[in-house]
Amino acid sequence: MSAFNTSEVEISTFFLIGIPGMERAHSWLSLPICLMYLLAILGNCTILFFIKTESSLHEPMYYFLSMLAVSDLGLSISSLPTMLRIFLFNATGISPNACFAQTFFIHGFSAMESLVLLIMSINCFIAIYNPLRYTSILTSARVIKIGLVLSGLIILFILPFPFILQRLKFCKKSLLSHSYCLHQDVMKLACSDNRVNIIYGFFVVFIAMLNLVCISVSYMLILKIVLGIASHEVRLKVLNTCTSHFCAVLIFYIPIFTLATLHHFAKNASPVIRIIIANVSLLVPPLMNPIVYSVKNQQIRSLIRGTLCEKQG
Repeated sequence: MSAFNTSEVEISTFFLIGIPGMERAHSWLSLPICLMYLLAILGNCTILFFIKTESSLHEPMYYFLSMLAVSDLGLSISSLPTMLRIFLFNATGISPNACFAQTFFIHGFSAMESLVLLIMSINCFIAIYNPLRYTSILTSARVIKIGLVLSGLIILFILPFPFILQRLKFCKKSLLSHSYCLHQDVMKLACSDNRVNIIYGFFVVFIAMLNLVCISVSYMLILKIVLGIASHEVRLKVLNTCTSHFCAVLIFYIPIFTLATLHHFAKNASPVIRIIIANVSLLVPPLMNPIVYSVKNQQIRSLIRGTLCEKQG
């Protein structure tokens, strides 16, 4: 029996969209999109490889970075099939089962990235607030427990999405407004009562906003500690330890907030702009995070440089 029963679904196919008005250019647009996916997958696999093989990186900060890389890989792989089918082959149809499954994985890995960014902000705070006890507070066993709790929370909050979509009836509308399936996008097509979906969707959004508030509080506490340091040089050195993470937070949240702002305050904005920003929100974080950490983190930068020098030699 299928995991997502479609006996109540009267529409057999949903239709995703590329970039309206630019259908003829889709094949050309597929080239930079394919390149971005390739670089994102290669970059995150490289980060995971170094963390696994280099004993010097077997520290809490790098374990959390590996969780971030896994969430980025998951985001890339989850959206890859529909994005490439649309832009390479102009194939926009997707079955309800596949759409519901993609909804689970995209929301799941997005939630994972958001929670990992929160954990990493707390990790930065502990490292700056109490550096002498840092290794005793964040032991390997505790990091493993954090990873398990993280996985459990994601499953708990995101698993209901495909099942509350499965109970809906889809009778008339079948055109989605993105190049991939999202819960809020799919539920709008329903011709049956979707109040459960709306309420649960708001609950998940509230949890996501609470997560962002906690990240902001962590950075306010970090800033308070840094401003209390007398030496300008030490202050910059301490701030530099969190620069990579702060960049990752901006890369993840800026497209999301831009999209939310357009939906609420610029409803007459071109749908092309919304679709581009929505695609950017999934394509850019997995691409940029490995680049940011490779440039800003001295240990990873040295390992990459050493590997490249060995190959050239």
